[in-house]
Amino acid sequence: MAAKITRQPKKIALIGAPSSAAAFLGGCEKAPAALRAAGLVQRLQDAGYEVIDHGDCAVRHFADDDENRRARNLKEIVAGLNDLKLRAEIAVKSGALVLVLGGDCAQVIGLLTGARRYYKRISLLWFDRDADLNTPATTPSGRIDGMVVAHIIGKGAPELVRFWGEPPLVREPDVTLFGLERVDPPEQEFLDKSPMRRVSAEVVQAKGAGEAAKTTLMQMHADARQAILHLDTDVIAQEEFPAVNVPGPGGLAFADVRSALIEFVKNPNLLGMDVAQYNPDKDSDGSGAKKLVDVLVEALTARLRALAESETMTTGTDAASPAASSAMATHDETSPVSQAPDESGQENSSSDGPSSEEESSSGMSAHETNA
Repeated sequence: MAAKITRQPKKIALIGAPSSAAAFLGGCEKAPAALRAAGLVQRLQDAGYEVIDHGDCAVRHFADDDENRRARNLKEIVAGLNDLKLRAEIAVKSGALVLVLGGDCAQVIGLLTGARRYYKRISLLWFDRDADLNTPATTPSGRIDGMVVAHIIGKGAPELVRFWGEPPLVREPDVTLFGLERVDPPEQEFLDKSPMRRVSAEVVQAKGAGEAAKTTLMQMHADARQAILHLDTDVIAQEEFPAVNVPGPGGLAFADVRSALIEFVKNPNLLGMDVAQYNPDKDSDGSGAKKLVDVLVEALTARLRALAESETMTTGTDAASPAASSAMATHDETSPVSQAPDESGQENSSSDGPSSEEESSSGMSAHETNA
């Protein structure tokens, strides 16, 4: 039995994931409410979107959980992901662009799992200054937020590694780390041997954020593969956006983050994105929420314009066939997607281009060392 998903370019499916269970301190569980209060829904509607609000998952709170020092608060994290996964499955099937308001970084696992229910292979664009590649064996903090990418690619606590089913949730060659700046020694050792693409903050600044984003999309084969975008707001320089769980020196200028985000969100094959780590407890006047809403609305408005231009260009030509306009593409997959590997142990997939790498930066990850 097949599930046909017709993409709805003018619809956004909004989900709140109010969790700080995986985080380094409490507060980010309040982010969905703060972003809603800052006018996000109305602003998106004013921009031309129909917003389908799937509500908020149950609140999951930060806890020290000293009984499980290598993987803290794991049961609460898994409970939250089960809640989000169900909402994400419904949202993805609707064909709308899914926007998850977090919350901690672990919430992206729920979004990815919901998407994998219908799409056999997905790329992950990790827009974050941290690699988040520690595991329970290497972490000095035990906080899952410093280990999310590791679990997505199949390394770490079994409860998360097998949350989807047969790991990995996303294959290493299909993960791109963008804006990377803080890397722990065990993470760097892993990256030195990994086919994961990475684009350091230094490369983004040197090349120009917009151009770096366009190059990244090309290397990801974004024109041919569905993708999920994760935005960790601590990628922004703390001087311009201090309301995050783990601030630190460096980071990208807000203008650079805006330029790159616009290019990423314009990608017609983007299935959804999550926004993580904004902490209202560190934003007493609400200015951080307003800035974040401004940049999200700006990027999503640019997406609408780009999709409209693409549709106009293909109208009246041979490219106007149903397969030509990716903005209105119908996706037909086996439902549910098979989780079984092929005989070689890898997922059956379409052609996989080269996994060329950009420069990566060294240095300690504040996600771990500042805990």
